[in-house]
Amino acid sequence: MLTAQSFLNKGMLDARQLQLAREAQAAHGRLSQVAADLNFATEEDALRAVAESLGMDYIDLSAAKVDLSLLEGFPIKLIHRYGVFPLKYEDGSLVLATGNPFDLQAVDAVSAATCVSVVPVVVLPGELNKLIKTHLGVGAETIDGLLAQQQDQDGVEILEEVEWDQSEASEAAQEPSVVRLVNEILTEAIETRASDIHLEAQAAGMKIRYRIDGVLQRQPTPPEINRFQNAIISRLKIMARLNIAEKRVPQDGRIKLKVAGREVDIRVSIIPMLHGEGVVMRVLDKDRMQFSLRGIGMDEDTYARFSELIKLPHGIILVTGPTGSGKTTTLYSALNEIRDEETKIITTEDPIEYQLEGINQIQVHTKVGLTFAASLRSILRHDPDVVLVGEIRDLETAENAVQASLTGHLVFSTLHTNDAAGAFMRLVDMGVEPFLVCSTVEGIMAQRLVRTLCKQCRRRYTPTIEDVPPDFPLEACLKNRTPVFRAVGCRHCRGTGYSGRVGIYELMVANDEVRRLASERAPSNLVKQAAINAGMRTLRQDGWRKVLRGQTTVDEVLRVTKAD
Repeated sequence: MLTAQSFLNKGMLDARQLQLAREAQAAHGRLSQVAADLNFATEEDALRAVAESLGMDYIDLSAAKVDLSLLEGFPIKLIHRYGVFPLKYEDGSLVLATGNPFDLQAVDAVSAATCVSVVPVVVLPGELNKLIKTHLGVGAETIDGLLAQQQDQDGVEILEEVEWDQSEASEAAQEPSVVRLVNEILTEAIETRASDIHLEAQAAGMKIRYRIDGVLQRQPTPPEINRFQNAIISRLKIMARLNIAEKRVPQDGRIKLKVAGREVDIRVSIIPMLHGEGVVMRVLDKDRMQFSLRGIGMDEDTYARFSELIKLPHGIILVTGPTGSGKTTTLYSALNEIRDEETKIITTEDPIEYQLEGINQIQVHTKVGLTFAASLRSILRHDPDVVLVGEIRDLETAENAVQASLTGHLVFSTLHTNDAAGAFMRLVDMGVEPFLVCSTVEGIMAQRLVRTLCKQCRRRYTPTIEDVPPDFPLEACLKNRTPVFRAVGCRHCRGTGYSGRVGIYELMVANDEVRRLASERAPSNLVKQAAINAGMRTLRQDGWRKVLRGQTTVDEVLRVTKAD
């Protein structure tokens, strides 16, 4: 068993450095803030040195084998109280992972509770937290009722006052353990860069999934969380200022939070389902968003063409793609590019996702008659230079957008089409006259988002004809010896092989031939071919360029695009 005498062992650090490390562990629970003071580049290097100085082993949890059968007889409350995890039995002793090599109390408590000799090994605190959440589930600590006994360190602050009544559901939602559990779900999502949080009511209980880099990933949760399902939903309703008693109709709301000093908006949608209410929350992290056309993955030639379009005096510019393809980010980036004191910009959105400085934004309220079409009519009386319409959904909105462009305004909007060429046919199908469509639409940007490779673990390989589709530029790739990478997975990317996303783009500029075909109601494939002949690069081709640059994989491009 580790004793105080161990601290006198000679190692890589002197007594002063060990004291500095001990104080950092006591104050912050980790060494990241003092690694530089200890002359180490990373927290992991500093922790290895401390472990060696104290005569302890350091192990990499991401590569270690863990005997999960030990959890069956292990006091779970000690895992949460002291931040430890049993790894295996070795030579009759329990090997215990700890993120704090100075915590003798944790070792003694585990030894006393299990009646066995304990050998502590030092691990990275972040890796230990992942291990605990993976095998005990998000919120397990709260469900054990232990979090209410500890100091609140999650840093979640609601920026708007919440109101609740004295009903039983409201009282249950305000229980400290429920409040902490909801905060932990939200914090975990924000830390993992999730864009959406899904709380799904199933026959077997509640399922939690996070959408990370565009792909849903299930989060492990303890079975006991099902008992708190109604209280969790009630808590979220209170935070979003929704009717806690209404469970028969859909409700939408918004939560403003400050998490670890960062302001985060969360859009909440609650819908009654077969086995209870389902909740989807869109996470809008203001500090993480940077609205810059150069920062969203546009190549230089695409950026140059698009920049010319957004500076036109009038016309319609459309951004197309499915939900979650980054259309709003592209439009906000375009507005940021052209805004100045001489230009008045007004937007009408449903909902307003981000508040932009220097831009006038209108929230659509369909229930009171403030639709896209109605707000667009009123906007024109406010003498704007540039107008953004969140989405063209119907004929009235489309006609108003066309009219606005004909009267000297530059109009931005979105459409749901599979490619750029399909936008012309979509507007005509809505009922807009073809000659009006072809004379007002100046450019259409189709886009998708692909996951970018984790630079820590991506692996280079030489593709063969069996590895890639027929339209992949394999011959040029092999001739030029251009590197191609595949996703592997490591602890930095949570085993996915990817970290972050980048856009792939298809920009169609309306030239004379494209306008002629559109006015004749030509099929979209003919319009697309005319644009390609004029130099347009398709989504698929832009995707292959990013594969050859080592930004993403062949599988990702195949996932979000179809062959031309």
